Amino acid sequence: MRRATVTRKTAETEISVEINLDGTGIYDMQTGVGFFDHMLDQLARHSLIDMTVRAKGDLHIDDHHTVEDTGIALGQALVQALGDKRGIRRYGSCLLPMDDTLVRAALDLSARPFLVWDLHMPSQKIGTFDTELVREFFQALSTHGGITLHVDKLHGLNSHHIAEAAFKAVARALREAVEPDPRKGDAIPSTKGSL
Repeated sequence: MRRATVTRKTAETEISVEINLDGTGIYDMQTGVGFFDHMLDQLARHSLIDMTVRAKGDLHIDDHHTVEDTGIALGQALVQALGDKRGIRRYGSCLLPMDDTLVRAALDLSARPFLVWDLHMPSQKIGTFDTELVREFFQALSTHGGITLHVDKLHGLNSHHIAEAAFKAVARALREAVEPDPRKGDAIPSTKGSL
């Protein structure tokens, strides 16, 4: 069963994440941050990973802790659900067009977290949402999910489109990486014998 439930409680946030890697992209997001919920919906829908997220954070300060801690919990849930990563494809990539925007995402479920981020957005806000939090989310996801993650904007003028294309591109890459590899059975996808 490639499922996981993670809860994280700090003085700043209380987060609960449930995922099913073998789902159909069913989602139920309630973080209190509307734009972020919309982005998490895209992540679930396009990865085909069922996700339920509940977050209560110190939104009277700003959205930062809620977004970052959700990324931490989601990364931890991925690690838990993947187990020893036996039989997965491990790598995934996507070139995602969205109107004016083209974003490339490539990832390796390597257990060696590293984020390479080249995704400049022309505005500091999307509605009330700070655009810098998009990177904060993916940094937390990469670090706590043990993911080598590269995200690059090749084209883009509209910050909403850029952010959404990034979430969709990472989702599509993640979908590919967590899928069972029909040619490898239950082998661990590394010459080292473990990941």
